Amino acid sequence: MPNGTANDEAAPEARARVGEPPGAIFWGLLRIAIGWIFLWAFLDKLLALGFATGRDEETGKIDFFSPDSWIHGGSPTQGFLEFGLHTKDPFESIYSDLAGQGWVDWIYMISMLVIGIALILGIATRIAALAGIVWMLLFYTAAAIWPENNPFLDDHLIYIIALAGIAYVGAGRYLGLGDWWERAGIVRRYPLLR
Repeated sequence: MPNGTANDEAAPEARARVGEPPGAIFWGLLRIAIGWIFLWAFLDKLLALGFATGRDEETGKIDFFSPDSWIHGGSPTQGFLEFGLHTKDPFESIYSDLAGQGWVDWIYMISMLVIGIALILGIATRIAALAGIVWMLLFYTAAAIWPENNPFLDDHLIYIIALAGIAYVGAGRYLGLGDWWERAGIVRRYPLLR
C-alpha cells in the first residue's frame, strides 16, 4: 500500500481554484501592497500626514493638513522636482522645469489615486500596473540614475519588475474583484480595460 491515501492526493487540488496559478495569494497580496504604496503617496501629499509631507525635518514635528498639503495649496511635486533630483542625472533639466507646474501636480495626484485604488481592488489591474511602471520609470530617471548604493538597481526597478508580474498574471483575480471586473460589459467590449 503506498504512503498516503486518495484524500491526501486530492488535497492540493481542493486547496486551489481551478486554473489558479501557484502563488495566487502571493500575487494578490503583492498587488494590494503596491496599490497601498501608490494610494499612500496620494493621501500623504493631499493631507500632509507627516511622512513625506508635513514633517519639520529639524524638529520632527508633524503639521497635519499644513500649507504643504495639496488641499491647502502645496505642490505635491515641487519639493521632489526641485530638491530630490540628482545633479548627475542626465534628465535633471527636463524634470526641474516641471517643478511647481499645476498640470503636473494634477496628473501626479490623480494617477496616484487611480493606480492605488485599482490595484487594491483588483480592477483594471493591467492598466494600473502599466501606469505604475511608467511612474516608476519616471521616478528612476528623475532621481535614481545612477543609484547611490548600487551600480544600477534600486527600488524603482524592483517595483517595475513586480508590477510587470502583476500585469502578466492578471493578479486582480486573486484576493480582488478581478473576476467580477472581467465579466463587466464594458471590459468584455474593451478587453484593454482588464
